[in-house]
Amino acid sequence: MSEIRLQVNDICKYFGITKALEHVSFNIAKGEVHALIGENGSGKSTLTNSLAGIYQKDSGTFTLDGKEVNPANQVEANNEGISIIVQELGTLDGLTVAENIFLGHEDKFVKCGIKNTNAMNRKATELLKQYGFDRIKAADMIENYNFEDRKLVEIVKATYFKPKILVIDETTTALSGEGREELYKHMNRIREEGDTVIFISHDLPEILRLSDTITVLRDGIYIDTVKSSDIDEEGLKKLMVGREVSGKYYRADYGEEISDEVVMKVENVTVPGLISDISFDLHKGEILGFGGLSESGMHEVGKACFGASFDREGKVTLADGTEINDIPSAISHSIAYTSKDRDNESLVMNQSIRDNICLPSLDELSNKAGLLSDKKLYEFAGIHAKTMSTKMQSVDQFVSNLSGGNKQKVVLARWIGKDSDILVLDSPTRGIDVKVKQDIYQLMDKMRKEGKSIIMISEELMELIGMCDRIIIMKDGRINGELMRDENMDENVLISKMV
Repeated sequence: MSEIRLQVNDICKYFGITKALEHVSFNIAKGEVHALIGENGSGKSTLTNSLAGIYQKDSGTFTLDGKEVNPANQVEANNEGISIIVQELGTLDGLTVAENIFLGHEDKFVKCGIKNTNAMNRKATELLKQYGFDRIKAADMIENYNFEDRKLVEIVKATYFKPKILVIDETTTALSGEGREELYKHMNRIREEGDTVIFISHDLPEILRLSDTITVLRDGIYIDTVKSSDIDEEGLKKLMVGREVSGKYYRADYGEEISDEVVMKVENVTVPGLISDISFDLHKGEILGFGGLSESGMHEVGKACFGASFDREGKVTLADGTEINDIPSAISHSIAYTSKDRDNESLVMNQSIRDNICLPSLDELSNKAGLLSDKKLYEFAGIHAKTMSTKMQSVDQFVSNLSGGNKQKVVLARWIGKDSDILVLDSPTRGIDVKVKQDIYQLMDKMRKEGKSIIMISEELMELIGMCDRIIIMKDGRINGELMRDENMDENVLISKMV
């Protein structure tokens, strides 16, 4: 029998009246990848954040190698041998790459009260090279790097000191295929060295492929722990949801003609250093997919269409001749945008769910005198939060207190409420559980049938194949191929044009 590394004993955690975790108990072994799964709001991140010192549990104990641990913060957790790569950004602006890697452990480079910055940069450079991330420079400011590169820095930060337990919370959805393979490599290394990975993901095939053991939480309650080799996807879905998940997942139609009506024309769009000479048409009632590796430029295409790119050249024109050059113009002309980096670019974190959902629709919600009715705002936010099955105490709750998946539901709810005609969705199902993914896909299908047009940018190849009428593949900042919807298409066709 495997030796126990961590005992989770009767853990409870409450946020106001919400029971985030209720008497959760189970064991995690040494030398295993132990997956933690459940629907959005099931308590996965709350549990691991409590273990890593980000939250303070209300009761219960964590016992690591026979010793009770109760870290007050992440530095204390690191000192106990516990590390975490969080779901959202875990690096801090205003600091260099090296300073982020050694945050909380700067004393290693301090002598007589003076920090040796050169020594810190040398050590960080050595680690980045060892991990294969040479293109990331230790002395650069962290904000010079994109979301994925910052996640790669977090991998170094979380693993260089060889923790006993590494928590990976929904990190793979933020990485390209190359970044995921690098993370998988380190997960395997940690397991082989006899240490433990707690792995949180909504990608069930990934969970089954990478983990040894799987624990399921539902609504803050422990459901079961199973061996990965003893269960399949359908069995996991049933444990997560409490019933069979049935019905359509991706679109089932093939051979439908795309309308000739062009709703957006993108001509020779260039963002220096990111994308070059991008041109395409978006048609009425079409789902147009963009795929590629992380540095391909596909995420910048979405920003360019929404008028959110800095220093953009070229034209984005609507059917009526309107040029989209800034965000207010895009919103006022019925264009919606969801960013991959939802905490920093799609949500106002220190505001309520109500304020976030209502924000783009304030003009429509105000009366002729420009005044807003609290009752109308509550009703509007409540209807659209409910449409997305958002788990919340009320629409007054701050979005910062929601799980990652429920934050994403708020992002989508605000644009559903706005009833935009063109939706630019960058990684729309990132951090979303299997049931809500199904709901989002069905909602997208319904929207296209209503004549709305969608640009979907995704690193999930099956999502692109299953949902899109056309798929444009990006490589090195340029378009490298276009594929039409085809029931015989597989991932290899897309990959061949990406690399």
